[in-house]
Amino acid sequence: MTTATTTAKADGVRDALAERSGVLVAFSGGVDSSVVAALAHDALGDDAVACTAKSETLPDAELDEARRVASEIGIRHEVVEFSELDNPDFVQNDGDRCYHCRTMRLGRMYDVARDLGIETVCDGTNASDPGEGHRPGLRAVEELEVFSPLLTHDITKAEVRDLAESYGLSVADKPAMACLSSRIPTGIEVTEERLTRVERAESLLREWGFSQFRVRDHDGLARVEVGVDELERALDPEFARAAHEHLSEIGFDHVTLDLAGYRTGSVSPGGDEADDPDEPLVEDVFERGYPLDE
Repeated sequence: MTTATTTAKADGVRDALAERSGVLVAFSGGVDSSVVAALAHDALGDDAVACTAKSETLPDAELDEARRVASEIGIRHEVVEFSELDNPDFVQNDGDRCYHCRTMRLGRMYDVARDLGIETVCDGTNASDPGEGHRPGLRAVEELEVFSPLLTHDITKAEVRDLAESYGLSVADKPAMACLSSRIPTGIEVTEERLTRVERAESLLREWGFSQFRVRDHDGLARVEVGVDELERALDPEFARAAHEHLSEIGFDHVTLDLAGYRTGSVSPGGDEADDPDEPLVEDVFERGYPLDE
């Protein structure tokens, strides 16, 4: 339920956006950028544009979702293509991978905005984001002077979800979905092969009914993370058989389940549980002799 305080903050965002001749919203189709797009559309109508960057790190399902949500909002939607893999700094996957990605992605947003005669590019950074661990992408937002209306008006993640619900957006409860490169541990090169097999593996988990998950690619070893409330399903021998069989077919050499469950940033420096070679995060429950055929 949206409180009076949250409503007042949202009104402030609309007023601030209405002062501009037009805005282009960097639009992933997630809850944050969707709320910004809805507020911008309220404030500016046809002078607000949502733009999604298509690249190897964006799952096809997420692009389809962005198109659907933009239609739901009623905002004009543009798609621009680029490749992070053209940038060797991104490919080497150091601690600043997200900085390089966000710089390229937002740079393309500015290209589209200029073509449309729009001066302002907005993003979905909210007031909860700056305190959430290692976030080098936020540095790119600051350097490029992207307008972050949710952050500027102190709208937290919880308030974003309340606003999404008040708009009736279907993504109000959508879990966070970082780009596919976040599944590759820091220090392992980002390649199209690794991105593709991660996308295919996660598509399978989605088809099998899991809601909160990641498949981390440790140079050919798949580390499957699922939400703690879904771990019991993942420990079922039938799931173990199917996961081992299908992920091996996709191209993984080994398939493991992380018994700590899903958490953000588990392969990035400063994440909720950064990689530590002395504290193994995986246990290969798929190689314990469970029957592969019933």
